[in-house]
Amino acid sequence: MRKSNLYRALTLLIAAVWLINGLYCKVLHGVPRHEAIVARILSEEHSGVLTTLIGLAEIGMALWVLSGIRVQLNTLVQIILIASMNMLEVALVPDLLLWGKLNAVFAGLLIILIYVNGFVLREKMMPSIKHGI
Repeated sequence: MRKSNLYRALTLLIAAVWLINGLYCKVLHGVPRHEAIVARILSEEHSGVLTTLIGLAEIGMALWVLSGIRVQLNTLVQIILIASMNMLEVALVPDLLLWGKLNAVFAGLLIILIYVNGFVLREKMMPSIKHGI
């Protein structure tokens, strides 16, 4: 697979992760565990609204990933968000996580994938690829 195709495929995969987690898991409440995590960490009383707002933000992140705008900033924001969310979840609600504390390993792998795509592969693309997919 050519590097430009790999970059595009990984970009679509990363956007899909944000979209599925935001739309299906949170906005459509397809995974009740997500709302339970929000309830325990932020607010039991407002967990439904907060979960929906977080989901909408994740959908926004998917759109930002696909836009190709400020890719390096986007990459850093994604890494910070994923690391922060997962550290909080592992520390505060490990019993609600799909794989318990092992979730941190999967988050770490996703962070590496996002870093490689946003900084390594993107830098090796043609200049026309650098401005979007």
